[in-house]
Amino acid sequence: MTAVPGRSAQLSPNQLQKQELIVEAARKVLAREGLAGCTVRAIAEAGPLTKSAIHYYFADIDVLIDRAMAAHINAFAAGLRKVADKHSDPRKRLFAVTEAYLAEFADHPRGAFLWFEYWIAAGRAQHPQAIDAMLTSITELLVELLAPLNVDDPRARARSLLSYLLGAVVQQRVRPRSSASLRGDIEALCFAGYR
Repeated sequence: MTAVPGRSAQLSPNQLQKQELIVEAARKVLAREGLAGCTVRAIAEAGPLTKSAIHYYFADIDVLIDRAMAAHINAFAAGLRKVADKHSDPRKRLFAVTEAYLAEFADHPRGAFLWFEYWIAAGRAQHPQAIDAMLTSITELLVELLAPLNVDDPRARARSLLSYLLGAVVQQRVRPRSSASLRGDIEALCFAGYR
């Protein structure tokens, strides 16, 4: 059992299920309305529980938003892992995942705006832990993809690759480039000095 954020009581399995329903409703609202539209009223309208139930399970809306954003990144990372699992060749796996990463934001531009909006808000609130957990999740996946390729320092390359991908998401909105062009950048970043 987990303590209710902002409360000392422990949650029963039924209460945990209700809390997850609220998180899922918040995910839907965030995807549709963005951070500013993610209010307790909007979450109640998108889910099966009332505003008072939401306040009971989440005394702080920021905790709920953090949980909903974490659920988004977990689903995103799981989708990228599924893409990786379709390929046995380590190099093809890496490129399939990076292409899927960029395609997700190209296909769902509101998602990119939501991530950056959330990161800015969390940064302003001096609450970087949630952002760090999200970045770590994707970095770890990239480390797993790079390690079998025998590149030097897969973790440093994974961090650099994630920084590149984050920047590419923004640049693709302004000045779209072909997958082949982006792949060339990724090759240079990941395999520079590679023998």
